[in-house]
Amino acid sequence: MDLLPIEIKVNVEGNVAAALSALGTAGRAMTVRRIWFAEDREGIAEGRVPLLDGGAILRFRTGGGPDDLTVKLRPCRREQLVGRFSDPFEAQPFTYKIEEDWSSNGRVLAASLVHGHAPGVLSGAVAPGGDPSAAIDAVQDQFLHACTPSLRLDGLVALGPVRSTKFDDVPLDGLDVDLEAWSVAGLDFLEASIRVKPKDEDNAEELETRAERKQRKLSDAVRERGVTLSENPENKTRRVLAALVQVHA
Repeated sequence: MDLLPIEIKVNVEGNVAAALSALGTAGRAMTVRRIWFAEDREGIAEGRVPLLDGGAILRFRTGGGPDDLTVKLRPCRREQLVGRFSDPFEAQPFTYKIEEDWSSNGRVLAASLVHGHAPGVLSGAVAPGGDPSAAIDAVQDQFLHACTPSLRLDGLVALGPVRSTKFDDVPLDGLDVDLEAWSVAGLDFLEASIRVKPKDEDNAEELETRAERKQRKLSDAVRERGVTLSENPENKTRRVLAALVQVHA
């Protein structure tokens, strides 16, 4: 089995603006986008997030360039990724990634199929009264039904927008760190992330050892700048969706 890239994330708690300043974003280019998540309408009415609980995330991003719709399975198992979705691929306008997702709360496998769109194309799907499922194309529909056949995609509603501010490749102690701040419903989150890619000569143990070293280095680099790491056991997607459900209710 081929080795997979590893995305390592740490979440920041507290004053996001101060943290961004401490982490060296002043004067750097940033991308501002709006993010929506699609969820089951009936579940939302009951205060639940059935898609997220079932390991599926449907994320719409607009503004700051082209639109995109991401269909992600997280957590998932390698054996459930079948057929053409058993290996990563790139075929415009699609990018399909399989990678390990590491955080302080553990390690999971994630598979995501992104469909890029021209700016503004997805605005109708996330507008009040819009139908988010109408934007799911045939390839993404095939991905979901092949890899998580029990998932229901009828009766969806878009929750958002979340304001996203992202800085790419910020240098921190020799690491190229992506910093993304989310703001919605009175909540502010900041996530710092890096990706560790397998090298040709790597075996699984060597890749894991290198990733663990970089995970420690990322956490230390953030802390040494006076920024507090979050100890909240839930990831930012779940925390934001929980807040949006309350607003929608």
